[in-house]
Amino acid sequence: MRSLAAAGDGVGAARQAAACRELFKRELGVQPGATLEAAIRTVTATPTARPAIGRAAVVAQIEAGEAAIGAGALDAGLQCLRRAIVEADATGDAAFRTRARIALGGALVHAARGRDEEGATALHEALAIAQDASSSLAAAACRELGYVEFLRGRYERALVWLQRATSLAGDDPAEQARIAIVHGATLSDTAHYAASIAMLRDAEALANSVGDVKQVTYALSMLGRASLLRGDLHAAIKALDQSVTMAQQGWTAFVPWPQSLRAEVDLMSGDVDAAAERFEHAFALGCQLDDPCWEGIAGRGRGRVAIARGESQRAVEILVDSIARCVRLPDAYLWGKAYALDVLCGLAAAHGMPQASAWIDELQDLAARSGMRELTVRAHLHRAALGDSASGAAARLLACEIDNPVLRTFAEQRNAATKIRAR
Repeated sequence: MRSLAAAGDGVGAARQAAACRELFKRELGVQPGATLEAAIRTVTATPTARPAIGRAAVVAQIEAGEAAIGAGALDAGLQCLRRAIVEADATGDAAFRTRARIALGGALVHAARGRDEEGATALHEALAIAQDASSSLAAAACRELGYVEFLRGRYERALVWLQRATSLAGDDPAEQARIAIVHGATLSDTAHYAASIAMLRDAEALANSVGDVKQVTYALSMLGRASLLRGDLHAAIKALDQSVTMAQQGWTAFVPWPQSLRAEVDLMSGDVDAAAERFEHAFALGCQLDDPCWEGIAGRGRGRVAIARGESQRAVEILVDSIARCVRLPDAYLWGKAYALDVLCGLAAAHGMPQASAWIDELQDLAARSGMRELTVRAHLHRAALGDSASGAAARLLACEIDNPVLRTFAEQRNAATKIRAR
């Protein structure tokens, strides 16, 4: 459908959509969802009138589009960015043609949920044009394509794109900062924590040096997450408090992410009520923004709060709902799903729930195939809690390769509990 629409064959795209709906209804008994309609509307650029030739027109359209998206007017912003491509193509200037496509591709990837494929199309076009225009712009296209792979849990592919972006970025500190943030987040997802923290600190310094407040906010949130996962609560609080404050001042749509992570610190510190308040606020804002990732991460936290309050059945309901929310669109952040599954598996194993084995299978499959090393260890430990000694041995072996005191403590607790049961 996307190919037909992009080629200008609206009738063909509509026919394909009708066939798709029928297929989903016949074989699955469901409607295919909102992304189907988005696919029909996939057009990198649709001129609605004769373009206004000139670089100023291109810049004006890009700035208008980015401002509209930043203010929450997504459709209006995307229309401006598509118009910018038309204006840029009319100038024949390769740099402006590239910049316009990167703006659209980035918006589709970051702001327009469920439309990563369309965004990737624009980014690949940008990369092809940028070869003769600007290595820095080519680096931006590679970085965004790496980000798409990062979301999908295809970390090896993400690293290939990011390495290519790094080689193209040269001495551009703004682009170096953006690349380093995605690279650092990828390292964190795969449990290379020391390297991740070092990379994210460099990213924060680079973003600060060019005054890029949003990238500083983003870097701090990822730095806080890596510290949180390793149990360094002091460092996590420092980074996450800064990130939340900066987001509240100029990036409201980002607030639920660092706020949920900060609530995790409250929970680990034993302040359940403070954690609950932060999680509820982050969840409400995530729902208002209709952001699956934010809903998933905050929902996971709400489930942990229910566990802390002894409400096991309610926790299961919240966690199952949160996992469904965070992957309701095809470009979900898969680490977020695995992160929530980990809590659900731990709860199910502790209470001997009949679904425990199936949930652990799902976590282990997702973590192992993507390279989420710590979550793979945790899946083995959850299975060991059900009495599988081979999984316990595998977990001990794999955990030795990960420098994380929190994981070591969890593994020791699981092993001790298994030995007690065996007696």
